[in-house]
Amino acid sequence: MSLFITFEGCEGSGKSFQSNVLHKLLTRDEIPAIQTREPGGTPLGEDITKCLKWQTSPISPLSELLLFNASRSHLVETVINPALQEGKVVICDRFTDSTVVYQGFGRELDMQTVEMVNNLATGGLKPDLTILMDILPGVGLARKRGQKRDRFEKESLTFHNRIRKGYLELAAKEPDRWLVIDASKNKEDIAREIWQKVRQLLNKRNGAEIEIEDNYSSEGTGESTPDTTADKDMGEKTVE
Repeated sequence: MSLFITFEGCEGSGKSFQSNVLHKLLTRDEIPAIQTREPGGTPLGEDITKCLKWQTSPISPLSELLLFNASRSHLVETVINPALQEGKVVICDRFTDSTVVYQGFGRELDMQTVEMVNNLATGGLKPDLTILMDILPGVGLARKRGQKRDRFEKESLTFHNRIRKGYLELAAKEPDRWLVIDASKNKEDIAREIWQKVRQLLNKRNGAEIEIEDNYSSEGTGESTPDTTADKDMGEKTVE
């Protein structure tokens, strides 16, 4: 039943929130699943994250690429691959597509170099499903107003527009792998759309119907947000 699901999106798109909801829904239905994130996901990865996000001295685009993939290689080797081999669903908040858009489209590194280093770090591992939380960069950044901004969040709107453009190009090239979500919709509607897609994939993998509640509800997941649209949560901690 192993399934590798990644969440992608610009800053403030709400992907981390939806990643949490999906994990709790899988757990509710007793489907073995783990949740991790990039950069980070391991003690080594968390140390690298601090450097990448919060270091005040300049980091070159190539150094960013190599640091992200050092963290990624360790995460794949010690967390993601073992879980997939055990037949679990793995949910990862960001993966190689983030590096393609941030270091490739955003920093304008040579795309062949980016893809080569990504493949080396992952051993060619690709997600079965990538969920893109699509949002206008200006709207996403506005949601995080009042929060401390990291190195990437401080970049210009032009930079973030290149990120969104990159994501949409990647999704258009592999429509079977990508699920593009309008991240300005109500959180419950987004979670329902994601859940139905994941359930569909699990059914195909399992060869039988997986019983879930007929009426979708995030009650019991700890993430219920009645009458709240995603773009109203200006200061919400889980909007990433």
